[in-house]
Amino acid sequence: MSTLVLCVDRSNDVGDKTGASMPVAGWEAVRSLVTDVGLADPEDASVNCLLEALRVTRDLTDGGDDATVAVVSGGGDSRVNADRAIARQIDDLLERYSPDSAIVVVDSAEDERVVPIVESRVGVDGVDRVVVRQARDIESTYYLLKQFLGDEEMRKTVLVPLGVALLVLPALAIRFSTQVAMAGLASLLGAVLLFKGLAIDDRLESTPEQVREALYSGQVSVVTYAVGVGLALVGAFLGGLSATEASAEPALIRFVLFVYDAVPWLALAALTASAGRVVDERIRDGRLSSPVLNLPFGVVAVGLVIRGFAGYFLEQQADIPHLTLSLLTVEITFQPGQRLLGFIVAGIVVSLVGVRVASQVTEDVAEENVAAEESDGDVEQS
Repeated sequence: MSTLVLCVDRSNDVGDKTGASMPVAGWEAVRSLVTDVGLADPEDASVNCLLEALRVTRDLTDGGDDATVAVVSGGGDSRVNADRAIARQIDDLLERYSPDSAIVVVDSAEDERVVPIVESRVGVDGVDRVVVRQARDIESTYYLLKQFLGDEEMRKTVLVPLGVALLVLPALAIRFSTQVAMAGLASLLGAVLLFKGLAIDDRLESTPEQVREALYSGQVSVVTYAVGVGLALVGAFLGGLSATEASAEPALIRFVLFVYDAVPWLALAALTASAGRVVDERIRDGRLSSPVLNLPFGVVAVGLVIRGFAGYFLEQQADIPHLTLSLLTVEITFQPGQRLLGFIVAGIVVSLVGVRVASQVTEDVAEENVAAEESDGDVEQS
């Protein structure tokens, strides 16, 4: 029975540090590779992973199996390209040695993710996970702490939030109760975890450059976005004011009042921002895509529907009068269901109009492009 003992290095540490061409197969070749990796970086866990692969191969050979040790390593600028490189190397090894089964040796969870790639090509009898034992004395702890403090990214991610938390906790405990202090500390740490987990810091890092490019390129959306933010703040202020004035009402009614008064301004803010995007696309590309054209109509339709439902809920409250519509000298009072139906129908109509307008504009632009291409072809032929 032939067995392939496969040492996996998904991050390509072995290839980068030794410059070896992957895959590397054979007892002597892998032994030489261990020496090269150890001389390049004695602290690299890949050394232990390679030695474990050699040990497993020796044990299998002593037991009478035909075992071959090999090393595969990822490459490329992404995880997908790294996995594809490993898949190609595995196919090469299978073509050369035709093993009946394989044993995968890994030293991290990231490397273990390659196991399904191996299983899709040959049966895997086992996965050997290498865990390096570290000395637990004071010197080792000091050395690890020194390495940790030398990593700038780790300092920003771990030490800064902990320092802020330790500063805030006593202040909250003195000003409020211990429960409030612990709740505030938990909220702070939760916010930090979400901030890092959602990669908000990466997005904020690129925001100034994007704003600078938008200003230099003369994009209209920069102004419309600023106006949209201002309108959104006005809507939030008016909604909060309405909710505050109805302090005697239940919390649910105050929330609906906030939505009812804020939605028109929020919809106007979104409409203004989307209008700037439409103008920018028209100036930049000379055409308009259907999603960009549908956006303003969709914003208005959603605003109408939300406003209608909010008004319906308010009219169900006995203390709040029915909403009326004044036309010249005639005042019309709508029942809650009638008013809600009117807003829903208006939202659907606006949405359909948007689809129709977007379709028509797209067709006109397509015809203009075809005509322009035909005219260019006629000019070239002449």
